[in-house]
Amino acid sequence: MQSLFKKSFFFLLLAVSAVSINASKLNVVTTLPSLASLTRNLGGDKVEVFSITRGVQDAHYIEAKPSYMLKLNKADLLIYSGLELEIGWLPLLIQGARNSDVIPGGRGHLNASSALQQDKLLEKVHGGVDRSMGDVHPAGNPHFLLNPHNTVDVCYLIADKLIELDPGNAGYYESRLENYVANLETKIAELDSVASILKGKEVVCYHRHWSYLCDWLGIDIAGYIETKPGIPPTPRHKMETIKMMKRKEIKFVIISSWKDPQKAQEVANAVGADLIVLPGEADAVPGTEDYFNWMEYMVNQLTKTAQKYYAVNTK
Repeated sequence: MQSLFKKSFFFLLLAVSAVSINASKLNVVTTLPSLASLTRNLGGDKVEVFSITRGVQDAHYIEAKPSYMLKLNKADLLIYSGLELEIGWLPLLIQGARNSDVIPGGRGHLNASSALQQDKLLEKVHGGVDRSMGDVHPAGNPHFLLNPHNTVDVCYLIADKLIELDPGNAGYYESRLENYVANLETKIAELDSVASILKGKEVVCYHRHWSYLCDWLGIDIAGYIETKPGIPPTPRHKMETIKMMKRKEIKFVIISSWKDPQKAQEVANAVGADLIVLPGEADAVPGTEDYFNWMEYMVNQLTKTAQKYYAVNTK
């Protein structure tokens, strides 16, 4: 009987210890899988991370579910893209969460875009904005994590916030930041070399999602299949795009994995070009759960297609 009591008490201690360890972790909610990946890599076993959106979803259009409000209610930290990417649903979730830490100005409210200097933000709109312009983001294109140089800045921002919220583990976060950024910069250099065949090549994109990726890789975007951001192409615009692609001998079209590929495929077929479907977010296709792997996957898809049409420089 005494032995049974000792065993029960031992397992009770283990259970209490596990709860205590878990409770000591920072509870982080992100709006994007890519931000979740960065936070897990920087926070290690000191954080629990939940991403509201999944890689297969377009983060512009998410339902503000009560379950997400509950997640935010228990969060120590909210990390979001900003630049109005989540404007249609995140304010509703924050309001419903009733958590003063994650409201604007709260200690656990982190806008990832604030890490970037203004000159790094692409497609800022100067002057007035109205709905006739389509789905534009006046302060800049919000898909800045598609350029890993921007991601380095975001990593420093996240690590600083983790240290602010959990100063007792500052050394742990600083060490992980140093290692992760070093690995990221090494990966950037490797991918730059792999993607050298893409520099100066022209592409057509379906939507204004890939500006930062193309800017990083030196790819020129010759045009868009959408008439305006978020507005499907008119027959006239589609024909003008096809004529332009034939004239410039453009060999591939890029579209996000969550977009309907039909119209983009029609344009690509009309000029004998390849349609490249790229994961619009981390974890959109198997093997891209980690930020590194997401970048690598996209570069490999683009270079594999380019090698079909362009000579590879082996010097």
